[in-house]
Amino acid sequence: MTIAAVLAGRGAAQIVTITTDATVGEAVALLAKRGIGAVPVMDGATVAGIFSERDVLRELARQGADALDRPVSTVMTTPAITVSRDQAVIGALSLMTHRRIRHLPVVEAGQLVGLVSIGDLVKYRIDRIEADAAAMRAYIQSA
Repeated sequence: MTIAAVLAGRGAAQIVTITTDATVGEAVALLAKRGIGAVPVMDGATVAGIFSERDVLRELARQGADALDRPVSTVMTTPAITVSRDQAVIGALSLMTHRRIRHLPVVEAGQLVGLVSIGDLVKYRIDRIEADAAAMRAYIQSA
């Protein structure tokens, strides 16, 4: 069970990103519009960091409403912790738990190819466990 299987199970979803020069206000609007909790921050084709709801709250607590005019690059979490498609799901879950993060950009050959959340990975694990249990029940009943 790898990150590639999780990405394949979701189909060809567009990866939502934002650039380093966007403002925090623009990033907040993007998160709200898309109903997402984090977005990779891109510097050209490179993942420069990740901007999340936690980053917004932290900066608002420090700067107040002025935080909304700051560039995302000054507020984002950097460096972004990333995984590759061949990373095991359980390994990615462990990484997320230990680092206390909820989103992982998926990078291959320096290019962003996806983004997974802890919810995506937990759902995938539960689905696999349920499928294995159903197969075991069918096998037992057929014997």
